[in-house]
Amino acid sequence: MAPSLCFSASPRRSARFAFPILFLLSSRVLLQTLAPIPTGMDVEGEVPAAAAEAVANGLGGEEASPAPFSAEQLDVEAYAAQYSGRTRLARLLFIAERCGVEAMQLEALRMAYDEIKRGEDTQLHRDVAVKINGRLGPRYGLDQAWVDTVHRRAEQRKEKLENELNGYRTNLIKESIRMGYNDIGDFFYAHGQLSDAFKSYIRTRDYCTTSKHIVQMCMNVILVSIELGQFAHVSNYVSKAEQTPDSLDPIIVSKLRAAAGLAYLATKKYKLAARKFVETGIELGSNYSEVIAPQDVAVYGALCALASFDRSDLKSKVIDNINFRNFLELVPEVRELVNDFYASRYGSCLGHLEKLKPNLLLDIHLHEHVETLYMDIRHKAIVQYTLPFISVDLNTMAAAFKTSVSMLEKELAALITENKIQARIDSHNKILYARHADQRNATFQRVLQTGSEFERDVKSMLLRANLIKHDYIQRTGQRKM
Repeated sequence: MAPSLCFSASPRRSARFAFPILFLLSSRVLLQTLAPIPTGMDVEGEVPAAAAEAVANGLGGEEASPAPFSAEQLDVEAYAAQYSGRTRLARLLFIAERCGVEAMQLEALRMAYDEIKRGEDTQLHRDVAVKINGRLGPRYGLDQAWVDTVHRRAEQRKEKLENELNGYRTNLIKESIRMGYNDIGDFFYAHGQLSDAFKSYIRTRDYCTTSKHIVQMCMNVILVSIELGQFAHVSNYVSKAEQTPDSLDPIIVSKLRAAAGLAYLATKKYKLAARKFVETGIELGSNYSEVIAPQDVAVYGALCALASFDRSDLKSKVIDNINFRNFLELVPEVRELVNDFYASRYGSCLGHLEKLKPNLLLDIHLHEHVETLYMDIRHKAIVQYTLPFISVDLNTMAAAFKTSVSMLEKELAALITENKIQARIDSHNKILYARHADQRNATFQRVLQTGSEFERDVKSMLLRANLIKHDYIQRTGQRKM
């Protein structure tokens, strides 16, 4: 007998009302899910049979795309030419610190030394001179006369700016005060005092009178925060800039999306980073060279997308995205990576990635994420390879992924343990068998769960209806002290 589903004076009437609904709901779920399951299928899932056959026969039916240049032959001068300002110096010094080729290291230090002499950062000049250590000749040593001249000029400039700001504050002219703080922030930024520059830019917030001023303040804070590595501030001020009431210039929108992508990348939120990079407008061009180059947008966006997007997102948001395709055209080898991955040419894709790896390890923003991204991309390739099949020959799969059977077994075992692949490994015959859940049993379990939830909800509604009907209200009495 069906249990009583009410709390009123007429339980039979309520039970007759509730049980047919439960029966109809359960029957509908059963009819939808217990359709005959075809047998004898070797391929299943969303991957077409033709693609599955191509995968089995060697990672795609098309000829693999040519490999990119050797990543060890990085053209430092061409690389540095993509950037401007302090980020050019930071990237050159990062290359000099991380690369293992002395010629490349000295070339990066030489270019950094020349770039510093065109600026006013004396502390950075000292640091670079120490790193060069006389290996480039006497011309690239510590120039004490230049340091003294810059110091003397800086003291005079700083005193003048502070006096002007004090005058503006005395006269209470908001626009002049804002410009005064901006000038002092620019001064500190040029001299490498980034914390002081950050404070000065933040102080302009109280004196902004238009949306344009707010956006300018946000862009200055974002620039300094990226160099300081304070990406929480980057995300915060990107949001502030996007929330301004006036419509933003397309170039500003592109800059904000690129900055947000860097912030998400730094915090290892790769899917969110990929979305921001693929949404970055081509208007960015070289307008944000003090932070990022358009080639970086292509590389960062493509790698994060490969590691985090599913096939449908990869197709719609990356491959078919006309806007992002313009970025990918700037880096043909990365474009081929994406196309190889989507076309199931995993061996070619992973081979290209390995050739690019030395260059990517010299990228100031990407270097600490390379191993994680590469591992995620490889694991996703393995999962997608096994998805269409009921059984897979490990020897064929190892040849496709250009690895040994023993190493592939370890990777598959780890993915099975993490529940990313539903399969079992026959280590004796070297075959991977897909493990499918009992759909009939799972359907009955879902029906029972749905019935239990329905019964609970009906009891709750009947209880509430009876409480309202009898005007029952529970009031909490005052506690006696």
